[in-house]
Amino acid sequence: MKFKQLHSWRVDYKKAVRIQETLKDLLILKKPCGKFQTVAGADVSYDKHSDRFFAGVVVFKINKNLEIIEYATTIGKAKFPYIPGLLSFREAPILLAAFKKLKNNPDVILFDGQGIAHPRFFGLASHMGFILDKPSVGCAKSWLVGEYNHVKNTAGAYSKLLYKKKIVGAVLRTKTNTSPVYVSPGHKTNLAFAIRIALKTCRGYRIPEPIRQAHLLVNRLREKSHSP
Repeated sequence: MKFKQLHSWRVDYKKAVRIQETLKDLLILKKPCGKFQTVAGADVSYDKHSDRFFAGVVVFKINKNLEIIEYATTIGKAKFPYIPGLLSFREAPILLAAFKKLKNNPDVILFDGQGIAHPRFFGLASHMGFILDKPSVGCAKSWLVGEYNHVKNTAGAYSKLLYKKKIVGAVLRTKTNTSPVYVSPGHKTNLAFAIRIALKTCRGYRIPEPIRQAHLLVNRLREKSHSP
């Protein structure tokens, strides 16, 4: 995949926040057009014993079996501290290095992180989607911002996530008797599409299969790096 380098990643806290505040106004939050034939999932795994971390992207053909057609991985070192709300400045550079290796150009990308359900409406999925110029969706395992009502214990049930008087996402139950996930549009998508693609790509687990397989991929890579 090809993409443009929009800004430096060697920034301090104040500069990172300014970048988010500037780019959030450029996001496109509309239902994407066209037919979606491929979907990618992306994730990052950290080494508990060092500053190394591992990025992985898995591309699927959107069909009944969600066939894997390609994957790419990268190993690097964290160069930005862990700061809540600024995760993209820590993880985006290594994720982009993995995306750069792909031969396929996925139609939509799911990220283990937030889209606009973020303190400045510009989470990892929004930042990555904007740089890659691709429809992107955040599907996080934990809550970051907003208020919501109880979600029925039925697969497909959801409650809209409200933050600063704006609907920024949904708390979505992907599987009965399992904790919900936090879905939000990233870039070039709307909430209805984000919910639909998350449910469409689930295969009996809480986490949509593209992200789940990316998670398994980076964990295998991490474990392999420790083997003699």
